Amino acid sequence: MSQIAFWGAVELGLVYAFVAVGVFLAFRVLDFPDLTVDGSFPLGAAVTAVLIIAGVNPWLAAAVAMVAGAAAGIVTALLNVRFRILNLLASILTMIALFSVNLRVMGKPNVALINADTMLSPFYGLGLRDFYVRPLFVGILVLVAVVIVWRFLESDAGLAMRATGANARMARAQGVDTSRQIYLGMAISNALVAFGGALFAQTNGFADVTSGVGTIVVGLAAVIVGETLFGARGILIALAGCVLGSILYRIAIQLALSTDMLGLQASDLNFVTAALVTVALVLPRLRRGGAA
Repeated sequence: MSQIAFWGAVELGLVYAFVAVGVFLAFRVLDFPDLTVDGSFPLGAAVTAVLIIAGVNPWLAAAVAMVAGAAAGIVTALLNVRFRILNLLASILTMIALFSVNLRVMGKPNVALINADTMLSPFYGLGLRDFYVRPLFVGILVLVAVVIVWRFLESDAGLAMRATGANARMARAQGVDTSRQIYLGMAISNALVAFGGALFAQTNGFADVTSGVGTIVVGLAAVIVGETLFGARGILIALAGCVLGSILYRIAIQLALSTDMLGLQASDLNFVTAALVTVALVLPRLRRGGAA
């Protein structure tokens, strides 16, 4: 694997780290199986691309993308909390609707950002090669996001959210408004995913309506790999595990596809993804079985 391919995999892993942290909030903190991310990721990319093409500041475009992602999460929470639709089904309904919404936003299946100014534009030409600049820039943003999410989950509001996911009935008995926590958690989760989509569009130079296919699998894979490596050792370690899991997952994908001995092609990406997630799920059980 070439140096450019390696740093490209690291960059993509860091972009999807936002997805991993969002999935961690929904699945592990709130215990809410959320497939909305398959729609909110391309939504973030679509909103950002359209606004940048219209001349809006890239940072402001990314912020608007986060608001759009949060709105998508709130819709899923509304269907579940207000209308008592099963959480998984509610997220599927939102995901399906977002496909049409994304097409409406872009007006066509994809939008190119060729020669458009992005958040990274000011950092090019400073003496570093482009394939170093992108992962370094995204890595700093990931670090900031992890610290903010960690501090939030350690706060009173974050503890209330964690209590809602752990035992909603007990949380309500302690005076926690569990409905509000679900709304808040789903909004934050999908805002992070949408921001990942915004970064994806700006680092890759395009937004595509199909870019969200399999996003939930990527996010879950990162979370599972992180948990396999670090186990349950606190919120900060879990969040760091999500980031490292996302990076390692992307590097493993790149290695598998670039190794001629395996004979894999780009079209085999979904197969490789399924295989890696299966291994990550099976390994902890094999370890427990061996320990027993």
